[in-house]
Amino acid sequence: MLERIRIVLIGTSHPGNIGGTARAMHNMGLEDLALVAPRCEPITADTVSRASGADALVHNAKVVDSLEDAVGDCSLVVGASARSRTLPWPMVTPRELGERLPTELTAAQGRVALVFGREDSGLTNTEMQRCHAHVHIPTNPDFSSLNLAAAVQVLAYECRLACQAELPDTQEPDAEPLASHEELEHYFAHLERTLIDIGFHDPDMPRQLMARLRRFILRARPERMELNILRGILSATQRQAEHRKDK
Repeated sequence: MLERIRIVLIGTSHPGNIGGTARAMHNMGLEDLALVAPRCEPITADTVSRASGADALVHNAKVVDSLEDAVGDCSLVVGASARSRTLPWPMVTPRELGERLPTELTAAQGRVALVFGREDSGLTNTEMQRCHAHVHIPTNPDFSSLNLAAAVQVLAYECRLACQAELPDTQEPDAEPLASHEELEHYFAHLERTLIDIGFHDPDMPRQLMARLRRFILRARPERMELNILRGILSATQRQAEHRKDK
């Protein structure tokens, strides 16, 4: 199961942190690393030194331009952040995240992405809104900033702990696959176009409508078939709206 957990680093500015992340991952048996638009050369002498023998993970890392490219095949995307948000996102603790993983990885045969932001500014609100949930590591409120590799180590440990535990008896091996991140993004684009077509959504005065709908749908964790039904409803709505315009 651990091989289906992907660590995603966005805009990393120090190659040593990439090496430290690789070491933290390898310690806990994780091997899937993705780098989104790194702001440094990913592989340097500092990377290799900090990796302490885990530099193969860095050499095999996928380097992409956007978060969507890094998590398109994932059914659960969780953003790690120490900051609270103006529009609160579903929050989980590291332990609660770990407890969700066995069912997520086994029953739905999904892939999970844990997303970490820039060392200086973390994840943007837009990036957080691409995640199903927000995981916050409870730290000393007077000194809450964690080194990137240390944050990865905490979550990687919880992942390993949970995956080594006995799986729940209630798992459903034949469960329908959950919608992937890429499929959800296509749905959200379709939803926004439809809401504009029927006059419900004004993109010039969004009032966080799409962000709130994202939060609602992502919290529901739709299956692929359920998402196809929703998109069918949107297509029928667009046809009806076009038919009325022609009258």
